[in-house]
Amino acid sequence: MGFAEIFVATHDEALKRAAALEKGADVTGPAVRIDGITDFEVEQLGDLAGQAVHAAGADYELALVDVTSDALLGVPEAMVRALAELLTYESEGDANVLDDVAAAWAAQDDMPFNAAQSRQYVQQLAALATDVEKADRAGLYVWSN
Repeated sequence: MGFAEIFVATHDEALKRAAALEKGADVTGPAVRIDGITDFEVEQLGDLAGQAVHAAGADYELALVDVTSDALLGVPEAMVRALAELLTYESEGDANVLDDVAAAWAAQDDMPFNAAQSRQYVQQLAALATDVEKADRAGLYVWSN
């Protein structure tokens, strides 16, 4: 199985990065690369994050960005918001929402990582999501092979 790379970029930057990834070239810049998953597992994370921040039912389906790359998908705004909220969301009781989401994601069928690794990935993805909110005309993208 391949990997998924999640990153913040403008549309043009995302297309350039996707082209480089498809050629197997080295790419630079902030990104989270997760071996052994596809865009499907990223969508699962979006659903779990949405449920955790009480935004279940929103559209968490990744969308094709451009016909030049079927491996490059855009993360919907609802998922970006849900992921970003994991860093600051206040839940009732002592539960840590980010930890709960990470554990639930790691528990999904055939996930190639444990809860501790999942927590690190979810923390990094949540940080990328907050970067999207700060950046001008940028979005969160997923490239998977």
